[in-house]
Amino acid sequence: MQLVLDWDGTVTERDTLHMAIEEFGDVELFHALEEQIGRQLTLNEVIGVEMGTISAPFDVVLDWLLDTVVVRPGLPEIVASHDPLIISAGFHELIEPVLAREGVAARVVANRVEADPAGWRSTFLEREACEVCGEPCKRVALAGVAPYVFVGDGVSDRCASLAAERVFARSGLAQYLAASGVAYEPFETLHDVREALEP
Repeated sequence: MQLVLDWDGTVTERDTLHMAIEEFGDVELFHALEEQIGRQLTLNEVIGVEMGTISAPFDVVLDWLLDTVVVRPGLPEIVASHDPLIISAGFHELIEPVLAREGVAARVVANRVEADPAGWRSTFLEREACEVCGEPCKRVALAGVAPYVFVGDGVSDRCASLAAERVFARSGLAQYLAASGVAYEPFETLHDVREALEP
């Protein structure tokens, strides 16, 4: 069964997009927009506007992230033992350098971002809208990957987690699943997930 990992807040201890926006973007706009996800705006629309508030050079932001981002313990081990697919609402350009820093090679499905002094520009994967949530979500991206075990923590993980055979959740995703009466297994490290998956 395929293991699928979210990136921000799941593989990483904190959401790297949030960190970048807090350091280089418009934090007040960020907090206002987060309240609109699923109401007036889609997740991709919110991320696009938020990243557009960053005007710093790419290398400056990336160097700061590489100095700051903490990866949850157990990443090399779970990649070696389960060859997970990392699926993210974030960006290849901010994920792959962190994986390289950790000495880990993993498959990544993510969006693209380009630095621009007028505001970073996001390019999102073209997907059909999901029949369940109405957005081009991770469940759509995983349509050819079944069955799967899903590991996540946030809003972008909700729909995909509902289609998984088994779910490991923490933070907002755990709260959402608990409120929805959906079973999940809590985790704090990726060692927890790997050990739970051992036969």
